Amino acid sequence: MKNIVVAKFGGSSLADSAQFNKVKEIVLGDKKRKYIVPSAPGKRNKEDEKITDLLYLCHDRVQQNNSFDDAFNLIENRFLQLVKELNVGINIKEYLEEIKKNIAKGASADYTASRGEYLNGLILSDFLDYEFVDPAEIIFFRENGLFDEERTQKAVSERLLKIDKAVIPGFYGSMPNGNIKTFSRGGSDVTGSIIARGVSADIYENWTDVSGFLMADPRIVENPKNIKKITYRELRELSYMGATVLHEEAIFPVRKEGIPINIKNTNSPEDEGTFIINDLELLNNMSTITGVAGKKDFTVITIEKNMMNVEQGYCRKVLSVLEENNVSFEHMPSGVDTVSLVIAQSQLDGKLEKILMEVETKCNPDKIEVHPDMALVAVVGRGMLRTIGTSAKIFEALAKNDVNVRMISQGSSEINIIVGVENKDFENAVRAIYNAFSK
Repeated sequence: MKNIVVAKFGGSSLADSAQFNKVKEIVLGDKKRKYIVPSAPGKRNKEDEKITDLLYLCHDRVQQNNSFDDAFNLIENRFLQLVKELNVGINIKEYLEEIKKNIAKGASADYTASRGEYLNGLILSDFLDYEFVDPAEIIFFRENGLFDEERTQKAVSERLLKIDKAVIPGFYGSMPNGNIKTFSRGGSDVTGSIIARGVSADIYENWTDVSGFLMADPRIVENPKNIKKITYRELRELSYMGATVLHEEAIFPVRKEGIPINIKNTNSPEDEGTFIINDLELLNNMSTITGVAGKKDFTVITIEKNMMNVEQGYCRKVLSVLEENNVSFEHMPSGVDTVSLVIAQSQLDGKLEKILMEVETKCNPDKIEVHPDMALVAVVGRGMLRTIGTSAKIFEALAKNDVNVRMISQGSSEINIIVGVENKDFENAVRAIYNAFSK
């Protein structure tokens, strides 16, 4: 045990001075919290704007040769207010002036968007009396824009392990030429994971405005239970299907080292939260399912061809049509003489008729059926591996609630079962499955 905790705080945790004070109390409450990763300030209320959104707006205005003064004034006033209320010694005005000049000169979208984290990091490091480390100096991308894992790991370890306590802004790093490069939105989660791996942390804490993961979407299920422990694989499945608490790419750096992630609530720090643990760790009293999540608005294209199973390369020809039209698919369940393509409807805008014609020409099917307005519901849980009758329980619950199942898909790992239903049945299906397993 190195007694090192890396703590990442999201935008809602650092939205105003009151939240900063909560963060300070949390950080200083445990001397193991040595490396802190802040996001840019988030919304203070429903009508408010996120700083990152305002920065992107500034960049867009410049690209359109329009004034961005009104948007930048909102940013400037927000940071000036923070510095004043926190009574920190940093000359934030100087930094803001330099950033405004660079944006006006046509700075990249990545540079512009990253300045929210940069400024918040400067303020937080002063407020905590921690050293400031610019991630542009330790997190690197290759010429092709992909993350340079090896170089970053070496730089993070060498730099940070010489520093007792540091603040490292999230969301960005640098290209080989020194230009700023950002991760995708929500990428501060990824930064925190990279730092945790680089310093071989005991725990990576991810502080947000919810007390961990829930078994289902609270907008669909009333008061769903908290998930106390979840494996990396289960999290990946649930995140992919719409359970958004953590950036789905954030698990990869720490997963390699087996570092657990603890999702915590800045506004209720006493709550246990959710631990994301190694896939190999044995769990006592494991539930059959860990969670239920899903998405709406898919189209299913079902292709039928007699003796498809003996025609070599048939599915390759079908998929080549999608590739040529720059369309990706979510799932591809199949039978002896049928194959179905599950595709997000947004991918098919203006392309469906062309794809159907090309499938007809290239693949000569006996029949093609199109089923729009479909939803996918994923039932995820490592406990399903050793529980007989899980599928029966799922389909019995759906039948009792008058939900017609249009598609079923289960991988050989048996960690998830995906059910296709009509959009109109989506919420009812999620509730039915949750209620069947939560008792």
